[in-house]
Amino acid sequence: MDQTRSAHLMKPEDLLQRLSPTRNQKCTVGCPVLDRLLGGGVPCNSITELVAESGCGKTQISLQLLLSAQLPTALGGLSASSLYLYSESPFPLRRLHQLSSSFPTLRNPLDKVLTHPLHSAHHLFDVLSQIDSLLSFRESSSSPPIKLIVIDSVAALFRFEFENNPRDLKQRSGLFFRISSKLKEQARRFGLAVVVINQVVDVIDDSDGFRIGNSTCLYTSERKVCAALGLSWANCVNTRLFLSRHEERIAQEVGDDCFTTQTRRFIRVAFAPHLPDSYCEFVITRERVFGLES
Repeated sequence: MDQTRSAHLMKPEDLLQRLSPTRNQKCTVGCPVLDRLLGGGVPCNSITELVAESGCGKTQISLQLLLSAQLPTALGGLSASSLYLYSESPFPLRRLHQLSSSFPTLRNPLDKVLTHPLHSAHHLFDVLSQIDSLLSFRESSSSPPIKLIVIDSVAALFRFEFENNPRDLKQRSGLFFRISSKLKEQARRFGLAVVVINQVVDVIDDSDGFRIGNSTCLYTSERKVCAALGLSWANCVNTRLFLSRHEERIAQEVGDDCFTTQTRRFIRVAFAPHLPDSYCEFVITRERVFGLES
């Protein structure tokens, strides 16, 4: 094959990039250490899941994403507004305001965050079906387009709506795929970064060798856990990030019997098509969430 002809050949990934310029676009988390872990940030055109027990920081990271998405693309943002769909407790507006102090260049950042409560899994699907017109309108209007959708949390929506019997489990799986298909279609159509928050359940017996992704075991608070909603839901997301917390006893002085407790938090890539199995420690302060250099 001559060099002239070879130069005109196009790889599949090159064609996809030409057809969809935002295919590889990512949204910064607002921290270079966390961005490196994620290969540049949270990817658009796909679903990224944050899995953790309560108190690990999944909502904190999501709130920071609402702000970092407003940054210009030159700074790793999406120059966009966000939509936050929440199912548990009131929207944490006060906390979002605290975090906004670390983004002094943003003007009226809270005005670019749209929120909507969720009451059930079926309600989530109805809301997703209704926001197509909103997403289209924001694309063509002078207002910043919506480029980030956060759902906090998906597990809470399914907790009481379905029983643990074959009929309900089949209906639940069907709703999983309807919701994820709608989210993926909107992500591709509008170039969205979609973030869903999930919870964990304790692993009682994993002797069957069941595993998803790179991690054979997930531990948090000295417990072995796995993501809620099972294998059916795991197949609905593109990237799963596992957040954990661990308590460490630290002696106040050398040889002293008095100890203090320190909480350490970690974020790990459980599975992702574009990332290796890796992790880093991160810290939550009043002003921001940031990763620690290893």
